[in-house]
Amino acid sequence: MPQSKFLTHGDRMAGSLFRSCPVPTPTTWLPISSAHKVKRYIMSAVEDRLAELGLSVPEVSAPVAAYVPAVISGQYVYTSGQLPMVSGALQATGRLGAEIEVDEGASLAQICALNAIAAVKSVIGDLDRVVQVVRVTGFVASASDFTSQPAVINGASNLLGTAFGGAHSRSAVGVAQLPLGAPVEIDMIVEFK
Repeated sequence: MPQSKFLTHGDRMAGSLFRSCPVPTPTTWLPISSAHKVKRYIMSAVEDRLAELGLSVPEVSAPVAAYVPAVISGQYVYTSGQLPMVSGALQATGRLGAEIEVDEGASLAQICALNAIAAVKSVIGDLDRVVQVVRVTGFVASASDFTSQPAVINGASNLLGTAFGGAHSRSAVGVAQLPLGAPVEIDMIVEFK
């Protein structure tokens, strides 16, 4: 019996190879070439540099309100504020200068930067398309007498400098409170090609 280059609904359901594929209606015919696809993961030079530090770009964090993680306008990506979330869990709560020390805050800012990188990747695909990080804004939940916000946000800036090279403009702002009680939040603007 000659092999057909199309699979029917029944053929698709017969083998375990197809169990993860969406089930078409009985009248839908699929070319064999689209019956299963192999995802190919190619790491960018940016991801290679992160891997040398023992870091990887996480899955993009799900928004905690009515917004998207990043948008493109022209040749720029604008990220939403990124919290220090790992696998959907906030890594710490509290204020710098009270419950959180500067070194821990800098580590949390680095996590925020990784999440911002993930947000950028989610809209442009290949991180090697980034021309430069243009601007970083860091918000630091601070006790009333805490003034080391720049040292905290250096955790993000240093990581971004290593990943993408170059320098960026930046603000490090002390605030009374951040969403979910997070100690740090980062957003950024990147130019891409």
